[in-house]
Amino acid sequence: MIHSFKINDKYIVLDIYSGCVHDVDKLAFDVINAIDEIGGIELALAGEHGSPLQMLVDKLSAEYSETEIREVYDEILALCKAGQLFSEDTYKELVLPNEGDLSPVKAMCLHIAHDCNLRCKYCFADDGAYLGERLLMSVEVAKSAIDFLVKNSANRRNLEIDFFGGEPLMNFEVVKAAVEYAREQEEKFDKCFRFTLTTNGVLLNDENMKYINENMHNVVLSLDGRKEVNDKVRQNVGGAGSYHVVVDKLLKMAESREQDNYYIRGTYTAYNLDFAKDVLHLADLGFVQTSIEPVVTGDDKDYALRVEHLPQLFEEYEKLAKVYAERMRTEKEFRFFHFMIDLEQGPCVIKRLSGCGAGCEYVAVTPEGDIYPCHQFVGMPEYKLGDVLAGIQNDEIRRELNGCNVYTKDACKECFAKFYCGGGCIANAGIYNGDVNVPHEISCELQKKRVECALYVECARN
Repeated sequence: MIHSFKINDKYIVLDIYSGCVHDVDKLAFDVINAIDEIGGIELALAGEHGSPLQMLVDKLSAEYSETEIREVYDEILALCKAGQLFSEDTYKELVLPNEGDLSPVKAMCLHIAHDCNLRCKYCFADDGAYLGERLLMSVEVAKSAIDFLVKNSANRRNLEIDFFGGEPLMNFEVVKAAVEYAREQEEKFDKCFRFTLTTNGVLLNDENMKYINENMHNVVLSLDGRKEVNDKVRQNVGGAGSYHVVVDKLLKMAESREQDNYYIRGTYTAYNLDFAKDVLHLADLGFVQTSIEPVVTGDDKDYALRVEHLPQLFEEYEKLAKVYAERMRTEKEFRFFHFMIDLEQGPCVIKRLSGCGAGCEYVAVTPEGDIYPCHQFVGMPEYKLGDVLAGIQNDEIRRELNGCNVYTKDACKECFAKFYCGGGCIANAGIYNGDVNVPHEISCELQKKRVECALYVECARN
């Protein structure tokens, strides 16, 4: 199974199951596509013996000579025999069964604050309240959550905690207490904690920046790009824009971390379909690690992305990829999360098949101590797994999520990008389609375009 595409001056062929990426000329591109159309690997191998190869010659003779076609065909045949083109699917047998042992928990999103000092229009978290009361997590709940993580991590040594909200800096003393308590558990239980904190930057100051830099392995900083874009959707309680309040603080945070181990993370909506300008705005401000994600919401919102927006969004990603490639190895180089791809096939096989592990390896804990599969499911009672004192009680949901993989989702089975996204976000699928095995359509289409652009960038780099 292959996927072929052209971006700018690059003709690219991805061999899905081997993960090999071929940067080819137009002749090879056309021959490979012709092979795919009339028989794939079977044709290529049979072509050694005559007639199928003649089919290719006949199909392409209007543009290429028989000698050209035969020469490139021999090179393609060698790649096929080496398992680098038209390779077979060797992953199906590795798919996790729906029944059986569940993975130990290794990561936790700790909702340190169900409250926020901003009122972002697109916020999936109901302005930080998650469809409930505005609450701050207590030290006792934070400690119980860490105890739960340690107890349910089995023999996993490396554990992760993401301090999330709302806005976690509104409850920073509990963040510090949780870090201190987790460090105490490391020696007792032979664990190693890594911490991440997500913040909108409003409350950043020299004191908490110093603490964050000393204790947080990674930091996610929220800003949506250009001032007019950011201030239309990221406003304070009184309705004023937040750009001028946070931009210098966020940049100082990035620079204090030597432009590493952080992301400036934004969201684009129907208000800024020209989002490439926002990515470049962030890069030109001096942020080296950037990520801007598409909003996912119901069609009733005026800022929602819709199917009719896709052609323009695809064009934006391609424009961004071209500029991104041009800036590589220059003083304007930066990193865009969605264009960073591992041509060695990325994370472990199970991650490639089943995604983030929400509800199994990864859970979210609310200020009350309730456990959900991930931060996006919080506030939805049908997805509540249990609580940090009683433990996980809803194993039915866990097993359903554990059974999700790219082979249980019809939309993924023939998708070229499936091993790069692991089947997409199960929360988006569950929330907007009512079925964790039915991926969110627009998210899928954008993911496929981002994979193409990322592969283009890698070809341009090399």
